[in-house]
Amino acid sequence: MKIIQLTAGTGNFYCGTCLRDHALIKGLADLGHDATMVPMYLPLVTETPADSDVPLFFGGINVYLREKLSLCRHTPRWLDRLLDSPALLRLAARNAGMTKARDLGELALAVLQVGDSRQRKELDRLIDWLSSHERPDVVCLSNALLSGFARPIQQTLGVPVVCTLQGEDAFLDNLPPPFDAKCWDALRANVAEIAAFIAVSDYYGETMQRRLNIPAAKANVVRNGIDLSDFEHLDLRPAAVPTIGYLTQIIPGKGLERLIDAFLVLKQANRIANLTLHVAGSLVPAEKPFLARMKQKVADAGFAADLRVSPNIERPDKLAFLASLSVLSVPATYGESFGLYVIEALAAGVPVVQPRHAAFPEVLTLAGGGILCEPDDTVALAEALGTLLDNPQGARALGSEGRRGAFEHFGLPRMCREFVDILEHTADQ
Repeated sequence: MKIIQLTAGTGNFYCGTCLRDHALIKGLADLGHDATMVPMYLPLVTETPADSDVPLFFGGINVYLREKLSLCRHTPRWLDRLLDSPALLRLAARNAGMTKARDLGELALAVLQVGDSRQRKELDRLIDWLSSHERPDVVCLSNALLSGFARPIQQTLGVPVVCTLQGEDAFLDNLPPPFDAKCWDALRANVAEIAAFIAVSDYYGETMQRRLNIPAAKANVVRNGIDLSDFEHLDLRPAAVPTIGYLTQIIPGKGLERLIDAFLVLKQANRIANLTLHVAGSLVPAEKPFLARMKQKVADAGFAADLRVSPNIERPDKLAFLASLSVLSVPATYGESFGLYVIEALAAGVPVVQPRHAAFPEVLTLAGGGILCEPDDTVALAEALGTLLDNPQGARALGSEGRRGAFEHFGLPRMCREFVDILEHTADQ
């Protein structure tokens, strides 16, 4: 099949959605399909090189200017290309925290209604490229925030449009009124234009099916998978010192402060000798003050030397980081749609402690290798972490169970085969 995947780029940091989409495209190509990932808004930042010959569409600077200034809706293509330069877009991404919440709401709504918006010129460019250059059998949207593209693509190309569901609700619910309600309404209106939805977990599929009124016939689930080739030969020796790890975006919603509080409970009780906390993951400039507050909190408690932070690590460093851990925990405070970091830790033989909500019970029921604790409960989190750290042999056995489960249930080929099954069924209808 000829498959086009539209994915919103981040410009300068790793995100779970980009990593999942890039792995998916690589896996589809390995299965013999002609699969291409097309960046939207900002350049893609992935752990392995992406196709540099694919053009970027709806560059973030141009999109913003078209919404704000009528003059920019008729600019010459040479100026659009200049504003779409990767260097300029990466610079804009570094300053993303400067964008007002109202601006985010306006832009999200404009893209959800792109066929009727001020972005028509760029929409025509995308449609023309798909029609003349690619001629796909199916177009896949990375998430429902891109669902506004479904109708114009389907009408012009006559091919089905499939949409992945992965984490849209947290973004939409945090938009300011009235844009939160308007965007949810626009998204519901777009459901009719989507041939099939593919959620990344049962939990999230049920959540979005309910919130968007998705017909059961269109609702599908394909749990995420990861490329396990680099994990097969990891050094699985015990950690040199007892180490709690955190691996994801360094933002408040992922529960870093909760983890730090639990870490301090254990340190102050002197329960585990030489215990350290290693925080790794993507960090954007807008979140540096948050990280500074977290560091200061640990320093004020007298344990600054026991905290290590590794922002924006590359894949080899990530694998080394995982191999150094005794346990990993990302106590996300919202309804995480999946959590790739859980599978990455388990694949490295590292047991996890996660809150008993969202997709975590589903993932750990399949893979094993973890302990669930009450959400938003520092004492419960500290106790669960302490249980594993007190018993290194038992923790390693739990990690080995999770490693077997990750390789059995969450490999990349399985995700890609299930994904293709849905695409082929949709294309035949």
